[in-house]
Amino acid sequence: MTQPRIEVEGAKQLARAFRQVEGGLADLKAVHKDAAEIVATQARFEVPVRSGLLKSTIRSAGQARGGVVRAGFARVPYAGPIHFGWPRRNISPQPFLYDALDERTGEVLGKYKDNVDRLIRKHGLK
Repeated sequence: MTQPRIEVEGAKQLARAFRQVEGGLADLKAVHKDAAEIVATQARFEVPVRSGLLKSTIRSAGQARGGVVRAGFARVPYAGPIHFGWPRRNISPQPFLYDALDERTGEVLGKYKDNVDRLIRKHGLK
């Protein structure tokens, strides 16, 4: 199963431009984190809950190349089997992260547009 992504045309050029200005890369990482947090928030509603431990591990991060949403830790190793399923163990997939992205794609795109436009003006980029 392919991981869903939102790809923006010109994103590589944009990241390259932000690397050239002071504080630009940190600003871009913050934009990525804000967008990823939209999905993480929705995923916390979508995740199946038994004890709440899996739900508590859903987190977002902003990186230079994009935003990321993750679930699970070493102490919660069942995040993958819950999300992707495990037929041998009769565990059906419950793709809560993918569902969250599907549900909030429009909002994520809007957040990117607004924040990237703001940063372009802030840093005087074209």
